[in-house]
Amino acid sequence: MAARRKYRGDMASRWRRRTTCVLIADNPTPAALRDVSGAGAFVETSVRPPLGAGVELHHPEAGVICGTVAGLAPDGIRIGFPGTEASVAFALAAIAADMSRPAIF
Repeated sequence: MAARRKYRGDMASRWRRRTTCVLIADNPTPAALRDVSGAGAFVETSVRPPLGAGVELHHPEAGVICGTVAGLAPDGIRIGFPGTEASVAFALAAIAADMSRPAIF
């Protein structure tokens, strides 16, 4: 029997997958979108811009959103969005795109 991943509340579950995005801080860097909402996102990345720095997140299907670095973690960063209708639309588009293709295990 195959091992099952436990759902932790993030986007990478058996129905969703992490999407490879491009994070632009100083330079474009690959990032994996792990969690997203109208208020912000967590991306797995190797870059660590300073708190409060402005960044852009480019999603292959949801488009581009600007935000600020709201938190740092060993495996990535939390980006805060302005909480506008555009932020919610970006989040919904990213979630819908991730749910429209089967996850790869």
